[in-house]
Amino acid sequence: MRTYRLFQAANSPDLRGFTDEPAGANLPPDLGPWTLIRAIGPDEEWTPAISRAVVAAGIIENGFYLWGPVEQAAHLIIESDRVEGTAVFDRKNDQIGTIKRLLIEKVSGRVLYVDVTFGGFLGIGSRHVTIPWEKLAYDKELEGYRTDITEAQVRAAATVSEGEGASPGRRRPQDTRDYSDDLPRGLI
Repeated sequence: MRTYRLFQAANSPDLRGFTDEPAGANLPPDLGPWTLIRAIGPDEEWTPAISRAVVAAGIIENGFYLWGPVEQAAHLIIESDRVEGTAVFDRKNDQIGTIKRLLIEKVSGRVLYVDVTFGGFLGIGSRHVTIPWEKLAYDKELEGYRTDITEAQVRAAATVSEGEGASPGRRRPQDTRDYSDDLPRGLI
C-alpha cells in the first residue's frame, strides 16, 4: 500500500487534493497553491470521509484525486480514453448505451460524432449507433453523458455491426442525416 498525501487548496479551503507524490506536484496548479495537511501511511487509520479505494483509483488514473467543491473547471480538455467507456443516459436517468469511440473530423480536429454501443452481453451481439456529439452533455452526478435521445430512437437508428466501422461515411450518410434530423434539438 501507498502513503497518501492530503493537501488543501489555498484559494478554496474546502477543496482537498490527494496524491502519492510528496510535494503535490501532480495536483492541478490552476486550483492551488496547495498546502500539505498530512501524510497517511499504509498502516495508519484512514479518517477522511471518503473511501480509500476511490482516492486510490483517482490517483492511479490521474495522479491525484480532488475532494470538495471545484468552482472552476479543473480541466478544459479531456482525453479521449476518459470519454470512451462512459455511460450515456436518457432523460429518465436510464442508461441507453456506452461511448465506444469518438469520431473526429480530420481537418478541423473537432469531435463530430460518438459511436455508442448498446445491447449485447460481454460485447457479443452489441450494436453501434452514431450520435452527434452536440446531442450529449456531461452530467457530474451521473458520471456520464445525458441526452434527449430515447432508447427507442437509438434502437430505431441505422446501426453498425462490430468491425463495420462507425463513421457515417459513404455507405450511411443519408441514414445518419435522417436520424440526426429527427432527434430533439435541445439538451436537458
